[in-house]
Amino acid sequence: MNKLVIALLLSGICLSANAGPQQEKMKTCNADAKTKALAGDERKAFMKACLSADGASSGLTAQQNKMKTCNADAKTKALAGDERKAFMKTCLSAK
Repeated sequence: MNKLVIALLLSGICLSANAGPQQEKMKTCNADAKTKALAGDERKAFMKACLSADGASSGLTAQQNKMKTCNADAKTKALAGDERKAFMKTCLSAK
């Protein structure tokens, strides 16, 4: 059982490490929508606008987008202090 859990965790890590730009954009938009507590039609409209927006037009670099995603994830997980710092370090260094 433990080997199965470890295998599933490792496969999830590998899959997330190979995420493409569209998958990263989806992750960022979902995190932003969750942070803003959007639901229903409001969430649909936000997601449509967010996913259709060109990353370059927002003026953010890839690293800035990554920082935004990591911050949103840390907030969603309610991390603080050393735990947040460790999470951010890992998140930002992931390729």
